[in-house]
Amino acid sequence: MTRFRISQDQMLKGARRAPIPIDAADLWWRHSVFYCLDIETFQDSDGDGVGDIPGLISRLPYLADLGVTCLWLMPFFPTAHRDDGYDITDFFSIDPRLGTLGDMVELLRVARGMGIRIIVDFVMNHTSDQHAWFKQARRSKDDPKRHWYVWRDEPPENPDPPVFPDKEDSTWTRDEKTGQYYLHHFLHDQPDLNVALPDVRREIDKNLGLWLELGVSGFRIDAVPFMFNSGPGDAGAGGSNAGGTGADGSETHEYNGVDHLARVREFLARRSAEAFLLGEVNLPYEQGKRWFGQARDGLQLQFDFPAMQRLYLSLVRGDARALGDMLASRPEVDSSQQWANFVRNHDELTLDQLAPKELDEVFEAFAPEEGMRVYGRGIRRRLPSMVQDERAVRMVYALTFALPGTPILFYGEEIGMGENLDVPGRLAVRTPMQWASEGGFSTARPSRWVRQAPAGPYGPEQVNVDDQLADPGSLLSHLRQLIGLYRSTPEQAWAHLEVLHGGPAEVLAHVCRGEDWAMLALHSFADKGTSVRITVDADDSILTDRMTGAAIDATAPLSLDLEPYGWRWFLLHPADAEVTVR
Repeated sequence: MTRFRISQDQMLKGARRAPIPIDAADLWWRHSVFYCLDIETFQDSDGDGVGDIPGLISRLPYLADLGVTCLWLMPFFPTAHRDDGYDITDFFSIDPRLGTLGDMVELLRVARGMGIRIIVDFVMNHTSDQHAWFKQARRSKDDPKRHWYVWRDEPPENPDPPVFPDKEDSTWTRDEKTGQYYLHHFLHDQPDLNVALPDVRREIDKNLGLWLELGVSGFRIDAVPFMFNSGPGDAGAGGSNAGGTGADGSETHEYNGVDHLARVREFLARRSAEAFLLGEVNLPYEQGKRWFGQARDGLQLQFDFPAMQRLYLSLVRGDARALGDMLASRPEVDSSQQWANFVRNHDELTLDQLAPKELDEVFEAFAPEEGMRVYGRGIRRRLPSMVQDERAVRMVYALTFALPGTPILFYGEEIGMGENLDVPGRLAVRTPMQWASEGGFSTARPSRWVRQAPAGPYGPEQVNVDDQLADPGSLLSHLRQLIGLYRSTPEQAWAHLEVLHGGPAEVLAHVCRGEDWAMLALHSFADKGTSVRITVDADDSILTDRMTGAAIDATAPLSLDLEPYGWRWFLLHPADAEVTVR
């Protein structure tokens, strides 16, 4: 049938693959390969045009064969359908379009049998305005649920700006029934929870506890600075005074966001030895690193937003220095923490940490039309359609898997999916997974699909899993090879990063250095060939090409040629040898 286009041989190959041993005592997430997907756009099993949990289960062999070891599931809870599932009406259930709690348990069981853990989105910084809690809270000022949200008689003089400035003028909206204003950093349909309130914290604990008990291995925390905010005027560094504000605007509870995060981390540690927290913290390093906390009281894994944004600036310029300088400043983390390397996530490609002139550069090159941009800070396109050069695409993913840290892929990246700009807002990149030339996502007519696939050069006729599985030179094969190399050397994940300066401006040269192990990596951002002079300061030094296994004598300076957007990885012997480039 169309919706199951993986062949029996391919499914058996994935199923026969030896599962990754799961040791609940180790820091498994430091050397895992993450894959983010939305259940409703991944695979439809019953022909209604909406992806579902049984459909995802049918595709687990594909993900296991790709080398994925952890799935990050976007929200699958009941929703009011105003923010693609992030406007939740019940944190303790499953959207009936997607399946049941029983289906979820089966997904967790089958995935674990294939060596794949699952983490879920944790979005308890706000609810839908259709949630029973908010419906009760807005009944009257005296309702017991009133303080579960944040109310004021008048908005503050200097409110935080809305996260979606194209849709909201303010972070405060007046409720006509009670005459007070409620806080919402996102849409007015998504009132912020008062996470300082003990009753709300208990609900958070219950929710975390439910999914941990069912077998979830961790949580991706949405918008950490907004959920775990620390005080007035702190929106840029950690949120606003969202929690602890009473109906009259007075402080109701002593509150510190970092302490609240530590409490959540402590709860996880009590309930599960393997569970961890992945945080969305789009802040400069100096502000973001505080969310790591100390060894046992902060996030364990955090997206590297600063480096991701400089990656695109370097691509536009054909000059690696913007990215190299940022990576050189990336703070070291201890063994209980890790950086997550990613090319783009499921939202807009946010570029808000770039200077205005830098942002204009990227916009002009990668989003020349206004409809390609969103919120004045982001791009609603995927990488292949922006750069339009598969050599550059392959180099970018090679770099992603060559850095210390944990790689995170967004579904469809492995085959080079594009976007559908006819779909509004951030949903442009959340189109159905392209399994086959006719789509393969559902047996329903495409007009009934939950979202429409793109047309043209990045549509399913040109870009799909079936074709690339049959092509050993495909982008999918390239990603599988990168994942295999990454997983074969866990030393790389927690290695020390040394960015090498002095070489050609277009080449990012770095060394990943661990105990008795080191790798030299070269990645060119130029659309023309270039060469790099390498000097290794050690006797009997050897560079071993990780792709071919060929050994190169490095006792004398040597010149290495790179093709346009070329890249090379070398094991360095001895591992403590110093390397210079020019």
